[in-house]
Amino acid sequence: MKEVIFEEIGRAADVLKVREAPAPEPEGHEVQIEVKARNINPSDLMFIRGRYGIQPDLPSSAGFEAAGIVSKPDAEGKFPAGTRVMFTAQGTNMGTWREYITLSVKQVIPMPEGMSFEVACQAFVNPVTAVAMVNKSGLNAGEWLLLTAGASAFGKFAIQIAKNKGIKVACTVRHDEQKKHLTDLGADLVINTEKEDLKKVIKEVVGEGVSVVFDAVGGELGAEALSCIKKFGTMYVFGMLSMQNLSLNTGMMIFKEVKIEGFWLSSVLQRISEEDRAELYKETQSFLMREDSKAEVAEKFPLTEVKAAIEAYNKPGRNGKVLLVS
Repeated sequence: MKEVIFEEIGRAADVLKVREAPAPEPEGHEVQIEVKARNINPSDLMFIRGRYGIQPDLPSSAGFEAAGIVSKPDAEGKFPAGTRVMFTAQGTNMGTWREYITLSVKQVIPMPEGMSFEVACQAFVNPVTAVAMVNKSGLNAGEWLLLTAGASAFGKFAIQIAKNKGIKVACTVRHDEQKKHLTDLGADLVINTEKEDLKKVIKEVVGEGVSVVFDAVGGELGAEALSCIKKFGTMYVFGMLSMQNLSLNTGMMIFKEVKIEGFWLSSVLQRISEEDRAELYKETQSFLMREDSKAEVAEKFPLTEVKAAIEAYNKPGRNGKVLLVS
């Protein structure tokens, strides 16, 4: 089989390579899966650069999320051959950017009837995180949520999920052409921070400030977003796309009593009960199967063209996920 690996940490375009390897054989509690579609997430690229919450054991495969078909069942037959499944390989050294993978049945989720591989391969990391964070925020209908990197896959899922609950959504972008796209998804306010003053616009439109910020960027933009929070508000930090740490305004935190919390889905899923995880997955799948829900795909590439896929992923102003397909 073909698989994408890296033997040293670094930029994906520099260190990734495609090689031939034997297909892994499942143990009794595992299934073998023929992988059909994989998406490229920021966490994948941070993992390759050694800047993620778990470190690669080199040489390592890459990719945390995918969908495929069970090619060899587990010993108990919980997932028969031919079952269409979606899964995450996070926490293992066997990434999803390969033609076959073996996983414990506990890591595998059956795909809902009618869901495509293109949607299923992006049905875990971003939409589950978005549902979990919107629920955790405790926001009520009519309250304001501010998203940094609104045009990211997470941002677009969060916009849709929040709007379904009546929450007002403001978000940041860096390209004017993304404004209408996000407004059409349901965003109430879209701010191009390359041209507009974020804090000024929020004050003019929202007034006292937003109740909650979801920050995926960190650095200067994250600090500006923090300044847009009203008294007793909360910022949830779940990414660092800028590769820069957040600069904190201590006085504002004291006098506005603003809270900052980190959010990492992997840790959350380990802490909550099996029943709560099942309910979270159910809510996410229900959202994805709605006729008006959008899980966008920009481009698709075969595994052998992984570097071209990375180049497409890095295009400014991209709308939709870049997928590696078989």
